[in-house]
Amino acid sequence: MRRAALQAFRTARRVPVWKVGARKPCAVSFSSSQPLGLRPSPGGRRPSYLPATLQSSMHLRNFSLALISTAVASGAWYAYQGSNSQQSSTGGLNTTSASQIRSIATSIPSEAHAEEPAESTRRALLVDHDQFYTATLSGEQPLFKQTDDSDRRVLEMLTPEQATQKLRKNEQSFMVNRGKGVVRYDIVQVPSNSPIEDDHAEKIVEVSPSVAPASDWMFWAIFDGHSGWTTSAKLRNVLISYVARELNTTYKAAAADASLVSPTSEAVDAAIKEGFVRLDNDIVYNSVDKVLKSNSRRVAAELLAPALSGSCALLAFFDSQSKDLKVAVAGDSRAVLGRRAPNGKWTATPLSEDQTGGTPSEMKRLREEHPGEPNVVRNGRILGQLEPSRSFGDAFYKWSKETQDKIKKQFFGRTPHPHLKTPPYVTAEPIITTTKIEPSNGDFVVLATDGLWEMLSNEEVVGLVGQWVDQQRSGNNGSKAWLQSWFGREDKQLPVEAPKDTTMEGQRRPIRQQQYDISGVASRFVVEDKNAATHLVRNAMGGKDRDMVCALLTLPSPYSRRYRDDVTVEVIFFGDGPDQQTITVNQEASASEETPKAKL
Repeated sequence: MRRAALQAFRTARRVPVWKVGARKPCAVSFSSSQPLGLRPSPGGRRPSYLPATLQSSMHLRNFSLALISTAVASGAWYAYQGSNSQQSSTGGLNTTSASQIRSIATSIPSEAHAEEPAESTRRALLVDHDQFYTATLSGEQPLFKQTDDSDRRVLEMLTPEQATQKLRKNEQSFMVNRGKGVVRYDIVQVPSNSPIEDDHAEKIVEVSPSVAPASDWMFWAIFDGHSGWTTSAKLRNVLISYVARELNTTYKAAAADASLVSPTSEAVDAAIKEGFVRLDNDIVYNSVDKVLKSNSRRVAAELLAPALSGSCALLAFFDSQSKDLKVAVAGDSRAVLGRRAPNGKWTATPLSEDQTGGTPSEMKRLREEHPGEPNVVRNGRILGQLEPSRSFGDAFYKWSKETQDKIKKQFFGRTPHPHLKTPPYVTAEPIITTTKIEPSNGDFVVLATDGLWEMLSNEEVVGLVGQWVDQQRSGNNGSKAWLQSWFGREDKQLPVEAPKDTTMEGQRRPIRQQQYDISGVASRFVVEDKNAATHLVRNAMGGKDRDMVCALLTLPSPYSRRYRDDVTVEVIFFGDGPDQQTITVNQEASASEETPKAKL
């Protein structure tokens, strides 16, 4: 069986079967040393493998390439699937498909190849009966939707240059020259959904002296949408304003009190929570009142859209006077602090907890709030369906059954969940942590949606930023002002301390590393980008393994969601920078197509 299968791959070295327009057939050369046997794994389970007879020669020789090519090919298969074909019960290549490859290969005279002029080649993936193989395409014309009668499909991969262009399309970088403890922040978004369901917002507010003398309030926020993009877009527009309004009231009250220099940390936390909860109430509950009064489907569609979809939210608030960094999280986005240790390496400190139906503290809370409901958390999800236990929107987990029935009857909606008894089950009230920032030590913070954290661990993310900083400094001879408080070092490994507690509750190990058994060695990482956030995303998607990066970015939506999520990353660098009272766009680390505006 093994010899027959391998012989089939060797026989099909050049198989002209796909035609584009009036051109001659494109030649496809299959690499018998790189057939792929992995299939995408539903529900985060480990991938299935080929039968043992093929496993040693097909899979074990190049695991990462198998993963890459499987990802791209499965996207091609689902994206361009025509008529369905039978698959063998074991998922292996059956004798019918092997004989089809042989028959096509032998039907083309070998002399025809000798007469053809040399043509350029491109990387691609072949899909044959749910098995995936690397291939080389010959010819200049791009592929669109080629399918032959044997149910084989090919998807052309992005080149490394195209993959880089896609990675950098939405990157932004800002230099903060205000002498208030922040010197720079970098942002990038890489979509998987179309349109992307993630969003972000940043704002630096110059506070009036009557509220807080010589102070800036700096906000950075990322939003991980689900079931649509409308909730995260709403948060981008108004969340910071809601929180700033509550903070303004709190700081003014403290300024009016002669016994207080500034509000207490608890009072600031309460103000941030009030901003979150008030906004969610407007989205979920007040919108219903307005819709019922209007009795208009158009108004209902407009006002209820942010309630019917959902979004996690992660907000970082830095008070330049107190040097306190508040991180408020509702959902499973994550913030991690990078700080230099005395030995010169970095330490990674999580500033938030992933809030899901599988987080022990959240499971305990939900069961205490909803006694006698065994399905309140099931399989790590709320009512067995929604993963985040805190979020904006998600009205189907907050509205009463009566409200849901009324909305469905008068406008649109869906039948209430059968286990819905005592809503709300999901809340937008955030959990807040406070960290004293040390700008002179060059602290930095990474904020990211779970699309990054399912690929990389906390320590890998902090070590990668540290590696990037060292490279930036050495490449510019330390001449850039924002790098003056940083120092370089050479290390073949990531410059980061190992985690002290590997069993921390609420911090999930990257599921992609578990699913695909990706090696944790630092040698797989690379520094190629001027934007620190883009640098993180590139390494999350493969780093030095360019085939993996190209493959993951080639996958079309919505099939790419089987292998990667929307990713939004912000990296905030603290330091003693120049006081020029300006915020400028860092052109070398920002997308050139559409220059972003400074956020002040």
